[in-house]
Amino acid sequence: MLLREDVYGRIKRDILACDIVPGAQLREQDLAERYATSRQPVRDALLRLEQEHLITVAPRQGYQVNPISLRDAQDLFRFRLAIEPACVAEAIERASDATLADLDRYRTLPADMAFIDYNREFHCAIAHASGNKRMAIVACDLIAQADRLVRVSLDTILGRDPAALVAEHGAIIDHLQQRDVRASRKLLKTHISQAEKRIITALSRSAIRS
Repeated sequence: MLLREDVYGRIKRDILACDIVPGAQLREQDLAERYATSRQPVRDALLRLEQEHLITVAPRQGYQVNPISLRDAQDLFRFRLAIEPACVAEAIERASDATLADLDRYRTLPADMAFIDYNREFHCAIAHASGNKRMAIVACDLIAQADRLVRVSLDTILGRDPAALVAEHGAIIDHLQQRDVRASRKLLKTHISQAEKRIITALSRSAIRS
């Protein structure tokens, strides 16, 4: 049987990957069977996911995966624009040369890795380089939730050449390693803002949103 934390992790992962689609109705018993566990760990996981704004709990009615909304997407990216540049500033001030040098592995997209996974790891690596555990936890959660927005709009953005985005990562890494706070923050803000524009445009054409 899965441990309580494993149940939470797997349900969250399936929601973010849209294996459990936005707007889906959830029942504790169905999820317990799906994850081969009892109902109590499922109930605990759902309550945690409600706090993370991924599901809504309706008393005596069950649970629903929160639909994708343009407003929520905008709010999420605004939050990222606040916290990720702050992580950059902390990383430049506190990270060792070795930690910043280790970001070089994100200068290329591995042939066996999906861009969405590579992109999440890059942004989380910068958050963790800050050395601020609280900021890193919040930033990485926002970044993971942004993946759900990407996945529901893949029909619009599939086929895009990721080379330009990888190059943007490389430029951010350059300025981080040079410990140039102003340039690093500016590039990252522009990078996130452009991602927001792409996602909002895609979501506005998608049927999988509220």
